[in-house]
Amino acid sequence: MAKGEHYSDAELLRALRTGNQLEAPIKYLYAAHFDNLANFIRVNKGSQQDAEDVFQEMIMVFIDLVQKEKFRGESSVKTFLYAIIRNLWLNELKKRNRSLLRDTEYYAGSTQADHDIGESIEANEARRQIFGLMEQLGEMCRRILVYFYYDNLSMKEIVQRLNYDNEQVVRNKKYKCMKELNELLDRHHGMKNAFKELLLYGI
Repeated sequence: MAKGEHYSDAELLRALRTGNQLEAPIKYLYAAHFDNLANFIRVNKGSQQDAEDVFQEMIMVFIDLVQKEKFRGESSVKTFLYAIIRNLWLNELKKRNRSLLRDTEYYAGSTQADHDIGESIEANEARRQIFGLMEQLGEMCRRILVYFYYDNLSMKEIVQRLNYDNEQVVRNKKYKCMKELNELLDRHHGMKNAFKELLLYGI
């Protein structure tokens, strides 16, 4: 982002919806909101590293919600980001220690906003788990499956990216990769439904 560059809320949402050249709006989010939102983590039993990690995840959730038209500027971006980071940190505290949760400065937000945020957080968690399983399949399988299901590339495009001889070779490889992934999912029953939902609604 050029020095002094600024986005209004409407301009920021437009930039994020395009999905192209996200570097500048993401840099703006850091410049405009990191200090304030990171402080929420620090005063609620979090470290600086916690603040950095949760802020990064918050950006992913925010972009996901904007691109899915679940946030259109009904509130200010600042207010909405606070709701996201609050939900993320509360979820993290629940995992770590419930006694920490009792001391957290919790402020209730919009029911619909919290619902949408919660859904996006759950989807991101499922995505991380699925990608973790894909890592066990090896680099080539992971790349083929991510290209096909996540990036929505055609077989022709995958052939070009991975330098395979033809589309049939990629189809055969994808079939074997999916078979291996299904075998892994059979050993992780709780993730099978999550994977099906990701295939239906997008990883």
